Parts: sequence; C-alpha cells; structure tokens
Amino acid sequence: MRQLLLALCLLLPLPAVAQTPDERPAVLVADDLLITRDRVLIARGNVEAFQGDTRIQAKSISYDEQTGALTIEGPIVLTDGGDTVILADEAQLDRDLQNGLLTGARMVMDQQVQLAAVQLDRVDGRYSQLYKTAVTSCKICENGEVPLWQIRARRVIHDKVEQQLYFDDATFHIKNVPVFYLPRLRMPDPTLYRATGFLTSSIRTTSQLGTGLKIPYFIKLGDSRDLTLTPYLSSATRTLEFRYRQAFVDGYTSLEGAYTRDDEIPGTNRGYINWLGWFDLERDFILSFNIKIVSDESYLTEYDYLGGVGGDRLRSDIVVSRTRRDSYVQASLYNYESLRDGEINSTLPTIVIDGEFERRFFPKSVGGEVRLSLNAHSHRRSSTVDITGRDLARINGKLEYLRRFTHQSGLVSDARAGLGFNGFDITQDSTYAQNHTDLVPFASVGLSYPMVRAGAGGVTQMLTPLAQIGWIGGDRLDIPNEESTRVEFDQGNLLSLSRFPSPDRQERGTVTAVGMNWSRFDPQGWDAHISAGQVFRAILDEDFTELSGLSGHQSNILLAGQLRNQTGMSLTARSLFDTDFELTKAEIRGDWGFRNIVLGGTYVWMEADAAENLNEPVSEISLDGTYDFHNHWAANGDVRYDIENNRATTVGLGLTYINECVSVDLLVRRRYTSSTSVEPSTDIGFNIGVRGFSASNGKERYVRSCGM
Repeated sequence: MRQLLLALCLLLPLPAVAQTPDERPAVLVADDLLITRDRVLIARGNVEAFQGDTRIQAKSISYDEQTGALTIEGPIVLTDGGDTVILADEAQLDRDLQNGLLTGARMVMDQQVQLAAVQLDRVDGRYSQLYKTAVTSCKICENGEVPLWQIRARRVIHDKVEQQLYFDDATFHIKNVPVFYLPRLRMPDPTLYRATGFLTSSIRTTSQLGTGLKIPYFIKLGDSRDLTLTPYLSSATRTLEFRYRQAFVDGYTSLEGAYTRDDEIPGTNRGYINWLGWFDLERDFILSFNIKIVSDESYLTEYDYLGGVGGDRLRSDIVVSRTRRDSYVQASLYNYESLRDGEINSTLPTIVIDGEFERRFFPKSVGGEVRLSLNAHSHRRSSTVDITGRDLARINGKLEYLRRFTHQSGLVSDARAGLGFNGFDITQDSTYAQNHTDLVPFASVGLSYPMVRAGAGGVTQMLTPLAQIGWIGGDRLDIPNEESTRVEFDQGNLLSLSRFPSPDRQERGTVTAVGMNWSRFDPQGWDAHISAGQVFRAILDEDFTELSGLSGHQSNILLAGQLRNQTGMSLTARSLFDTDFELTKAEIRGDWGFRNIVLGGTYVWMEADAAENLNEPVSEISLDGTYDFHNHWAANGDVRYDIENNRATTVGLGLTYINECVSVDLLVRRRYTSSTSVEPSTDIGFNIGVRGFSASNGKERYVRSCGM
C-alpha cells in the first residue's frame, strides 16, 4: 500500500510564519520507505517529491538529514513549472530541489526545444547550466538518427526568470555538417512571448534590384510597444524597413515604412510611410486613421510594398464614426494620390471631406418607420486652372416614410414616400453656375409574393416574384457628373429608387423594376440561388453608360446566381444581357476545395465603352490554387491572364516546407505589365526559418515521423 509521508517536514523544523511556495519544505510520496541508523531517509517505488512548482519522479530518493542532500536514481523526470521538463539518469540535489547536479540530462522546453547534455547544474532554481550540449527542436528518434539541424555548444545556460538561453562556443550543424561557429549566442526560450533580437532573415532577388538580404531585428520597448528594423541590402539598394506598434487600453497604432538609397534613381531619397490606428472614444465614437505617403510612383511596385499599402491609388483617411441601433454618424477626411500612368494628381479630386448622419424613428401612432438622413461632401483639386481645377461641395438631405404590409394571402407590399433636398456649390469652372438647389419628392410601391415548397429529403425551395414602381419628381440640375461615372447594376440595387452610387445624380420620372428570386436548400449541402431582373423607365437617362446596362428605356437583363455544397465547391456569377440576349458584362468566381487541393478562379468580361474609358473589350481570367503534398510540403500558384490581348499579366509560384523544427519558403513572381514608371520584373524570394525558439502560435504543428 502506497504511503504518503511528510518526511522532510518531520525531519526539518517548520517556521511559524507564512511561507512562499519556494520556501516551503519538500513533500515526499513513495510506495516504500525506511530510515537508516544514520538518519538517512530512503524512498523507493513510484517516488515523487514536491517543492513549490518543482516536481520530481524517480526510481528512488535518499535524503541525508545531516547534509540536507538528496541522492536520486533514475530514470528521473523533473518538472520545473508547467513549461520545462528535465530527464536525467542520476541527480544530487539540495533539500529544496533548487540546487544540485544531474547527469545524463535532457531538458525539454514547452514541448519544442530539447537540450541534451552530459551534465546539468541547477543554481537557485533559476539557472540551469548544461555542459557538452546539443540543442534542437527537431524530433529525436530512438534509432539514433541525427536531427535535421542542431546547435552544439560547450556550455548552455538557461535563465528561467529572463527566459533566455546563452550559448558558449556554439556551432550550428545541418545533420552532422558544421555550418558556422559563434563564440557567443543568445536566444529566447520557447516560453518567451516577446524578446529583443534578430528574427528570421530572408533572401530576395529581383531583376531590377539584384539579390539582397533582409535581416529583421525586433526591439521590445515594453509589454505594449515594439519596434522592428529590417536592413535590406543588395548590390543595387540600401534600404531600412521599419515597423513600430503600440497597443493602448482603448486602441492601437502601427507605423511602418522604408527609407531607400538605390541605383534606380541615384542620388534621391526614396521611401514610404503607412501609419494606421484605431481608438475607442467617449459616447461610443470610434476614431480610425490610415495615412499613406510615398516618394515616387514606381517605389511601391519595385520593392513589392504595393499589396501591403493598398494598390496603385493611395487613400489616406481620418474617420470618426458612431453606430447605434437607430442612428449613424460619420465625419471623414480623405486624401487620394494616384500612382497610375496618365493620371495627373493636380487635376484629380485629391482632398475629400464627407459627413453622414442617419436617424430612424418608429411612430407608434401610424406604424412604419421614418428615416432622416443628411449627407455633406466636398472635394478639391490642387489645380487652379479653370474647368480642369473644378471644385465641388454639396449637401443632400432626405426625409422618408417606409411601411411594410403582409397580407393574409401572403402578398407583401412595401410603400415608401419622402422629400429630398439637394444643394451644390461649384467653383473654378466657368461653364457651370456656382449655386444649385432643388427639392425632390419621391414615392414607390413594391410587391413580392414569397412561395415555399417542401420536397423529399428535407429539400426546401423558395420562389419570390417581385415588382416595384417608383417615381422621382423634378428635373436634374445642370451640374457636372463628378462622382457617379461608374454604375454597377446588380441584385443589390434592383429595387433602388436611384441606382447611381452618389447623390450628385438621381434617376428621374417613373421607373419600374421586375424580378424574381429562386432558392433551393438541401440538407445534404447543395444550395442554389438565382436572381433575375430588369428595369423599365419612361424617360431616357443619358448619364447611364452602355456598359452600365441601364441605358435606354429598358435596362439589360440581370442574371445572377450562386451554387455551393458541403464538399467545398462554390460558384458565384453575375451577368448582363442586352435585348438581343447578347452578353455585355459578366463575372464568375469559382472555388473548390477537396482533400488536399484548393482551387479558385475568376473570369471577367466587359464590352468596350468609350464613356467609361474602355476603348477595347476586357476579357481576363485569374486562377489561384494550393496543393498540400502531405503535412510538410505545400505548393501554391496564381496567374492573371489578359485573354483579349493574349498575354499574361502576372504569374506566381510558391513552394513551402514546414515541419516541427524548420520552415522553408520559395516564391517566384513575374510581372509582365509595363508603364513609363514601372518595368516588367521578376521577383524571387527565399526564406529559411528555424522553428521552436518562439512562443507557440497555437497553430497545427507538423511533426515528422521517425524514418521520414
């Protein structure tokens, strides 16, 4: 029968004051025990000893009262807190288990990094000194196979408090081959979440900048702040990338960018800045900002920063907003900068100010809903030239009443009526008067009749024919079309009173829309949705382009659909057909994931329309996919192809290898497009990372099997 002894407590006097866990004496648990004439306590069989957070399991433990020493026979398992486990053959420790010597020791940290040593010395429970040590995060097999990589050192010191590993005379080995030698090396242990030091380096090769090396250095400035500096050096560039991050109780901010001196534009300072933040303010308001600055048009593309910054039209903004159940308010300041060829920023509306307010009321006396909305907008061009430097400001208001009725027959009717106000101020354009105002009454009635049918196997179908007739009074003001130059006709605005994206344009007269929605829901996972619709108007609207599909007395026919199943396949499509049922615009997106393959593709077709600056049709296909060979290897690729011009736009291929102790990434990308500021280029990226010396990110660990 197993016995529980507080033997060490009996042999050692206990102070009469409260003690911390590290000050309390050890507790011993064993199957059998005896005390010799020399007052040596010997415990055998399933022996466990506890002292504070330290726990030892061993074959036998002997305690000498006179010396206070513990002699332990293995196999020994010493758990030092919840993250570190030490295995050893024999040990000599003091009574508090904080100091001593272990032979044939192996330390396992956070189930990632293993340190095997001839001898391990424990000092004050804080330091572990390992001699003739081999360190790796690779899986160790019992057949003696050499790990993929290891660090061999004369001595390794682990500081439990600082969570650091210090190496003396360290040599990095790949298999049995020494690669490089470092007399001193410091690395964080796997339990440390953030620490100052070097991060994984990467190699980047481009046809413009040559082969370069990126060496990121992470600086911990506190628990809520950090700075990362990344020198990027090649034969053609000297670049310093930087990123500063700080978290606050009510928000966060991040500032990243780069400073460059290179051979592309000799003698010129180049770079970019991207500063963003988000903060909670009082009374439920939210402040967000994103400031972007770049030195020249080609910099972001040449250095592959374009995707991170957000495309070839940079938008900086400062936004304050508040959203509540029945109200919304927002104030915004935007600055736009185009990096596209042929676009002159001085003649573009680069400074934009927006203000929005909307409030809902639910009068009990009459039912329904009342909405009050106000919209203020101003945009300015830096040019002072007449016409090309035109500036515009507007204010738009609307008060409307909405009511829905559901009849006993199942018919649903929606009624809407209201009055809108518009005011415009136009300057620096002599072809238009400066001030314009009008009042716009409007009303609409919509009808829908949802029909549901239940089929075999739990299949449900829903068919909803719908129609709406709407009227907007008054005539359009004689003002330039500044904001509604691109109109998309889709199922989202089929029943809108105005399908222009901005209030500077509104449809006028009587407009009728008809459509139908059909859905099928299958418990087995096959779901389908189809929408169709068309718009008819009494008055032609010349501001609708042919490509929009809304020109003429009757619009193009809208057809949209979606198909998906539980096996991972989805297909989404939207198209417009003219009265002869010829395709004028189409977009289709498909995704399919099965087993270890994920495929996706998009096809876009648009006919030429000079009114939208499309002098030739657009026909483009984009494909992307990934393939997991098994738990370690994965490949990915993407291609964007211009079918109309029979040429590729971009092509990318990537290969990744990940296991428990190393990650390898290879990326090759070719950009075929060119302009006056950007040339076609090839970009090759190569990155090797040693895994294990960082905090676990919670993601799946790809651990190899022995023999692989």
